[in-house]
This record gives sequence, structure tokens and C-alpha cells, in this order.
Amino acid sequence: MTADTAFYFSSAVLTKMNTNSAAPSSKSRAGSSQSSETSFKRKRGVFQKELQHMMYGFGDDPNPLPESVALVEDIVVEYITDLVHKAQDIGSKRGKISVEDFLYLIRKDLPKLNRCTELLSMNEELKQARKVFESDEEKLRKVFEADEEN
Repeated sequence: MTADTAFYFSSAVLTKMNTNSAAPSSKSRAGSSQSSETSFKRKRGVFQKELQHMMYGFGDDPNPLPESVALVEDIVVEYITDLVHKAQDIGSKRGKISVEDFLYLIRKDLPKLNRCTELLSMNEELKQARKVFESDEEKLRKVFEADEEN
């Protein structure tokens, strides 16, 4: 799996999963004899469409076997869940998880790190562009309202 696939899917997972009810802290996980799969139930197939498109984009058949999609989903969700748990462990010292915790975890995987920083940079650029657009829109609305009053 490439860095783009993992990062894109991690965004989708974190968006779609209810992170408030995520698995317990690492201390309770470590002492538990249950696997994470039995202690945390998740809905299967939630990412089926996204994964099918991503698999096709990376060279698979346009309609991959459902078993293949399910397997890739299990692998990716396990990877992301593990990453989030590790970030939780790091962030627990400060009381919250931050983007820097995730960047710290992938610091040795340069392609992932570079892609993440690139996407974070683009996200900031988009935020700034939206901010400018919204302020311009607000100015136009005020001008338009002033013209209507006259």
C-alpha cells in the first residue's frame, strides 16, 4: 500500500469512525486478553466504495472481488487504529492528540511524512483561499445591499 493510499484512507477512517468511542487507553488494552476486534465492534463495508475506487486507481479491476475489498479494509482499518492508539499514547501526556503526534509516528517513513506535510500545507492554502473568498463575498453582499437601499 502506498503512502497516498494509506493517508487518504486514514482521513476517511478518521472522518467516518466515531473516535469518541474508540478503544480504551493503552493501559487497559495491554492488560486485556481480548483482541481489539472483539473489544471494539465496527461496521464492515463502510469504506467499500472508496476502497474499490482506490484499488482501481492503483491498478486493480474496476469491480474487485468483495473478499479483496474486505481484506484491504481490514488491513487498513487495523493500521489506522494502531496508529491512532499510538498517537493516543503519545498525546495522553498532554491530554489531547495533535497532528504532530501522527507526524512523529511516521517520521521514519519519508514518503508518508512528505505526503502528509504536503497535504497539510495544501489544506492550509485551501483554508486561506476560503477565508479570502468568504470575506470578498461578504464585501460584495454589503455593496449589493447598499445599492438596493439607494
